[in-house]
Amino acid sequence: MNVLKKTLSLISAIVFALAHYQCKREPKRESVMEKTRQDHQSTAHIQKSDYGKTKEGESVILYNLRNAHGMEVDIITYGGRITSLKVPDKNGAFKNVVLGFDSLESYLAPNPYHGALIGRYSNRIANASFSLDGKKYPLAKNNGENHLHGGIHGFDKVIWQASEETGVDFARLRLTYRSIHMEEGYPGNLDIQVTYTLTAENQLEVLYEATTDKKTIVNLTQHAYFNLSGDFEKQILDHELQLHADYFLPVNDELIPIGEPAPVKGTPLDFTVPKTIGRDIEMEDEQMKTGKGYDHCWVLNRQDQGFRKIAKVSHPHSGRIMEVFSTEPGVQFYSGNFLKGMASEPGGGPYSYRTGLCLETQHFPDSPNRADFPSTVLAPGEKYVSKTAFQFSLEK
Repeated sequence: MNVLKKTLSLISAIVFALAHYQCKREPKRESVMEKTRQDHQSTAHIQKSDYGKTKEGESVILYNLRNAHGMEVDIITYGGRITSLKVPDKNGAFKNVVLGFDSLESYLAPNPYHGALIGRYSNRIANASFSLDGKKYPLAKNNGENHLHGGIHGFDKVIWQASEETGVDFARLRLTYRSIHMEEGYPGNLDIQVTYTLTAENQLEVLYEATTDKKTIVNLTQHAYFNLSGDFEKQILDHELQLHADYFLPVNDELIPIGEPAPVKGTPLDFTVPKTIGRDIEMEDEQMKTGKGYDHCWVLNRQDQGFRKIAKVSHPHSGRIMEVFSTEPGVQFYSGNFLKGMASEPGGGPYSYRTGLCLETQHFPDSPNRADFPSTVLAPGEKYVSKTAFQFSLEK
């Protein structure tokens, strides 16, 4: 009987000890789980800092958006410009792949729209004028006899108001601006919102929205110069490009579209199958001479499908890939033909010839003067909505 009592007592002690041990462990387990959840919530974040002041004394703010994987993008409120975009290469090294500057002063100085939001009308309008409901609207002539990228004081040169938002898997920056009636010659008070969203999938989304109180024209885009090598002393000619476009818009010597869309097949402008940008860029071709390289608008396929993949850029040496998705009917591919000796790169000398490429998703150039092109007219009660996304990944 004494042996039995001792055995039962020992079993009770063990059970009590196990229960007590489990009780002590439980709060610790909850603490670890809570910490993991909190860490996950804090992986996407936004940092805000002063970037300087304009000559008029307006403050410019820089926002740094970063996701869980270390991809980050810097955006300033002057022109809504992307000043830096860092993504990893195949060895895990993060480098900036967008041409930019070190200071606000460089952005205030004349430059070819580095990283800027473009509006009210991206690209060119012939003879710097258009008609709407029988009324002619003259615009600034800032590209020879033509109007380019919204005029002398376009959206690339204004201060945007900003608000920020973060979630478990995204960092988001909303920029707003009111373009007043007849600003740069455009009718109507136009209220614009551009939303940059950096996702957990290493995608940078750009959502454009606008409304007006008077019939007007709108065609917005983003003018980042990409070099996936991360070395801005190197040209982009070794980058491979694919464009989902069977047609392009031939242009005259002022880069204004002429005639009807032409097939790319059999021309240097055929990127339906991936090829290096440098392969055909010096080919004897009238359009290549006119653009001094690639500076044309491609008519994108599958326009009825809305948001879809329209382009892919890859850099074999670094392993970086950038896929572009958009709702737009066209994309202006520009191979940096006028960058030579222009402005200065961060921490170095001036940018060289063809060291950056642009893929500006948009409606077609000179659409307000071409009834056969998709319309860019926005009326009161309507909402302009356009979306483009840049998806970054690595070669497998």
